[in-house]
This record gives sequence, C-alpha cells and structure tokens, in this order.
Amino acid sequence: MQWKGLALALLAAESCSGQLFEMLRFGCSQLTTDRIDPLVTPGSVPSPHLHQIVGGNSFNASMDPATHDLPTASTCTSCTFSEDFSNYWTAVLFFRAQNGTYKRVPQFASAGITARGGILVYYIPPYDGKTKVTAFKPGFRMLVGDAELRSPSTNYAKKVCHRCMPLTGEGTGVECQGSDTVALPKEACPGGIRSVITFPTCWDGKNLDSPDHKSHVAYPASGTFDSGGPCPTTHPVKIPQVMYEVMWDTRPFNDKSLWPTDGSQPFVWSTGDKDGYSQHGDYVFGWKDDSLQRALDKRCTGDVCSELKIQTPEEAMKCTKPPMVEEDYSGWLNELPGMS
Repeated sequence: MQWKGLALALLAAESCSGQLFEMLRFGCSQLTTDRIDPLVTPGSVPSPHLHQIVGGNSFNASMDPATHDLPTASTCTSCTFSEDFSNYWTAVLFFRAQNGTYKRVPQFASAGITARGGILVYYIPPYDGKTKVTAFKPGFRMLVGDAELRSPSTNYAKKVCHRCMPLTGEGTGVECQGSDTVALPKEACPGGIRSVITFPTCWDGKNLDSPDHKSHVAYPASGTFDSGGPCPTTHPVKIPQVMYEVMWDTRPFNDKSLWPTDGSQPFVWSTGDKDGYSQHGDYVFGWKDDSLQRALDKRCTGDVCSELKIQTPEEAMKCTKPPMVEEDYSGWLNELPGMS
C-alpha cells in the first residue's frame, strides 16, 4: 500500500522546516449509512438524524461499554489497519433543490487514499517529535461538535470546519486553517467540499466517557495543539489528536441554476442545518490490545506501520453491514430522514 507523493508533499508543506510530520493517516471506507447513534441516543432505533459510519462491523444502536468490546465483537473493519475496530461517524450532507427535494451528496476518497467514500482518519502525536502521548483505553469515547447548533459557537471555532476545495491540490494546510470556515461555503466549489473535525488532545486520566461525551477531554489550556500548548491541570494527560477528513462531491450540483433563487448555498446537513454549524464527529475506541500505543510510540507515518497489521483497500471495502433502519437514501427525497 502506497502513501502517494501528493499526500507526503501535503504533510511536509505544513512544517516550516520542511520536515515530514509523523502521524497516522489512513482511509476507512463506508461501513454503513444509518439512523442510529450509540453515543448520543443509545438504544434508539431510529435516531433523530442520519450518519455515515466507518470502522468495525460490530457497530450497533447500543454498544454498552460495559459489555461491548469492539475488537472481539467485530469480524472485520473498513479501515486500513486491520487491528482498528474503532467506530468513527459524522452527519451526512444533502443537496436541496429549488422544489424542496433532497439528494444525498456522494463522497470520494482524499488525496493518496483508495477507499469507498468514508472518512480519512488521523492520529497525530505532538509535532515536536518527542513528547509521548497516551493511547485511549477500552471503553473510551468522545464527541466534538453539536447536532443542535445553528449559529457560530466559540466552543467549536476552528475545531469543526469546511473548505471549498480548488479544482486541483489541497489549498493551504489540512487542519482548519486558512480559508476554512465553520459555516458551509457560500460559493460553488470546483473540487468539492472538505469537512474536517478535530478532537481534543487532553484527557482527565480517569473517565472513559462523561454524560455529555465531552467533559472528560479538553483542548490545550493556552495556544493550540499545533503550537504545543499545555494541557489544563484538570485534564493533564496528553492524548493523540484524532482528526476526521471527509470529502463531499458537490461538483454535480455546481450549476448555479439549480441553486436557490435568492443565491444562498443549497447544501444542508442531515441534522436539518442549512448553514453548517451542526456538523459533528463521534468516536468510540476499538483498537486491538496495545496496537495503537505501539504505533504512536513508534511514530508511524501515513498508512504504513511496522507495528500494525495492514489490509488492502479492497479487503477494507468488503467490510460493510446493512443499516438497522431501512430507508432509501439513494434517490430524491421529499424530506430529510427523521426530519418530518
């Protein structure tokens, strides 16, 4: 499996010194698209809105951490590293036509990755090349973003963002930088829309979860993760930065004659949010044994790591599961799933 030259150049370009940053960066193909959410609404079938999910095939509506062990319950994973049975999921993007009907926006793989849609996942240790991070423990889970958010929030400024992609290339940086916006882009994007979700990098060292799935983790007390900002005293344990990159192929909808007559952008998240503030990411840890810690200690880079077992993209793409909620998302819809 090759980590393409374009992706290498992209990551190297982020360093002022020109060095290549060490981080796991790997594709996870679509496991399923379903209206369940074991983190926010465990046991509810259906959940309020639609998600796209990748990772281990033991994903279900409940996933009680006291009884559900992802590595043993899963028989396959849609991710590159075959010891990663974690689940990663986000909201789904739709196009809203002038007549009020909706069409799901297709996804495509990020640069240098062979996958069927899904999510490009990053695990990033501190950029100084030496600071050790603690891998997550079995039962760990977290959430960033807010499905109910309909206006800008300082809590998620530049943590959940969108980029209007150029026809070729990546633009500047990969981590909610430069021209990235919290709101959905207002213009037609020649290369589609990229959604990035960056998770907290500090843990309280005690709780694997919290009632809001957020309070047990935190962002640096000052500065940023990129600048090496310190963890707050309440959350002293450094954890790797988990980051999601999702590519939405909005190009088939770039004809402005299809857009609303008032000139507003036509895309809407599956939460019913037409502005973009409600995009969010859920994470449930499921790496086998100490495989993630070994990879982080080794400072593996890209989608190749001597400490980890790897499967081909074709093998990863075979790992799918049918949705628990039987709904047809393939054609034009009169309403968003769950939004009636």
